[in-house]
Amino acid sequence: MPLADKFGRQITDLRISVTDRCNFRCVYCRSANPENHMAEHALLEWEEYERLARILVSMGIHKIRVTGGEPLVRPGVEDFVAQLKALGVQDLSMTTNGHLLAERCDRLVAAGLNRINISLDSLDRDKFEQITRTKTFDQVLAGIKAAQASPLRPVKVNAVLVRGINDGEVEAFAEFAREHDIVMRFIEFMPLDADRTWTRDQVVTAAEVHQRISARWPLIPVIHERSETARKYRFVDGRGEIGLIAPVSHPFCGHCSRIRLTADGKLRTCLFSKEDHDLKFMLRGGATDREIGDAIIAIVHKKEKGHRINEADFIPPSRTMVFIGG
Repeated sequence: MPLADKFGRQITDLRISVTDRCNFRCVYCRSANPENHMAEHALLEWEEYERLARILVSMGIHKIRVTGGEPLVRPGVEDFVAQLKALGVQDLSMTTNGHLLAERCDRLVAAGLNRINISLDSLDRDKFEQITRTKTFDQVLAGIKAAQASPLRPVKVNAVLVRGINDGEVEAFAEFAREHDIVMRFIEFMPLDADRTWTRDQVVTAAEVHQRISARWPLIPVIHERSETARKYRFVDGRGEIGLIAPVSHPFCGHCSRIRLTADGKLRTCLFSKEDHDLKFMLRGGATDREIGDAIIAIVHKKEKGHRINEADFIPPSRTMVFIGG
C-alpha cells in the first residue's frame, strides 16, 4: 500500500541528511562551529541509513535527496549513494555547497547519482566570501562546471534571496543561467535561520523575481509535476531555465509529497514540524522492519496540512535548517 497521509497526499520523496557538519561558515548558519555539532554516536551509521531507506523504498519512496550539513564532508557518501541506487531508487539527487564537487563528481556519477543541486548565494566574489566566510568561490564555480560537463546536467543552482544581502543579484543570476545553460532556482527566505532574525520584509518574493527577470528576458512556463516545489520557466530567446520556490508567498503544501530524515535519525513530516519522531531509538532497540514500517505509517498519517508560516500563531521549529537537512 502506498505511503499516504490523512489528507490523501502520497509520500514519494525522502530527504536524507547524512551530517550536521559543513566546510563553510555561513553567517546565517552555525554548522561549522564544533560546539554545535552532535556527538558522533548520535548520528546514524551508514548501515542504519540503508536499512531505513530500504524500508521506505518498499513503502513507495522513489525519490531520495542526500543532504546535510554538507554531505560531501562525510566519508563514505559515494558508497551510500551506490547503496541507495541498488535499492531501486528511481530519482537520486544531492544538495551540496559545491566546494568538493569538482574532485568528487565522477565518483558520484559512477555511484548512480542522477541529479545535483548546488547552493550559491552570490556571484560576487567578495560578497560570497563574506557570506560563507571562506575563500572557495573558484572551487564552487569549478564544481558547477564539472557537474554541467557530466551526466548530472542540467545542473540546478540554488540561491536563497535575502533583502539587503543579495537581492540585487537577481538579474545577474538569471544571466548566469543563460550563459551556462543551467537551472537557476530562487528560494524565498524562510524562518529557519540560526539567529532567529527572520522578518517578512527580508523576503524577496517569487513574484518580484519573475517580474524583474521577465522585464529583461521574456519567460515561458515549463510544465511541472504538482508536487514539485519550483515553478519553472525557460527563456524565450535562448538557453537556461529558472525556478521559483515560494514557500512564504505561495505555499505548495497542498501537494507536498516529502518527508525528511535528520542526521540523528529523526523523521520529520514537514520542514516546520513542531516535533520530530525518533527512529534511531527503534533501530538500536531491536525493532523489526515491520515495526519500524508501522511506526512510519503512523507518523506520516499525522503529517501537517501545511506549514502555517502565514498564520498569526505560527511558531518556528526548534531546529534550524542545518539540523533538519536541506
